[in-house]
Amino acid sequence: MLHVFRSVLALLILAAFLTASPAMAEDFLGKSRGQTIYVPSYSHIYHGMKNRSVQLTTMLSVRNTNPRETITLTAVKYYDTDGNLVRNYLPEPVSVGSMATREFIVALKDTQGGSGANFIVEWTSDKQVTNPIVETLMISTESSLGISFLCEGRVIAERDGTKR
Repeated sequence: MLHVFRSVLALLILAAFLTASPAMAEDFLGKSRGQTIYVPSYSHIYHGMKNRSVQLTTMLSVRNTNPRETITLTAVKYYDTDGNLVRNYLPEPVSVGSMATREFIVALKDTQGGSGANFIVEWTSDKQVTNPIVETLMISTESSLGISFLCEGRVIAERDGTKR
């Protein structure tokens, strides 16, 4: 009987979470006034023997999860395997409206980044807002091979200078 009670309780908690108010969702996502985020990226991956590789298109996605406030992207920089800056995607800051997304593409044939490429994304806000979701999607559909995968960004510093 106890296991039935626990199952019902778990379902009620899940239902409450799924129908939660935006304020509860904001608490779940975390809040900040800005962050520096490291995001892995791959212009190619190896398969079989290391001398064979598959070229990949990369899409960096920055999703503003805040239902009311805008965030500002202040930097989107793409680095190669050796840590050298390949491309600065933002010559000036760009706003991302509430619930909006900005995307940045590394083309399939652009191999400058290598298998250890990465992005550094910096964002800021005048107010405390829910943290954005920042991730890369790598995809290839060449020949009869189809491959895709995601990499999540990781916060390496908060706007106040705190390192994680």
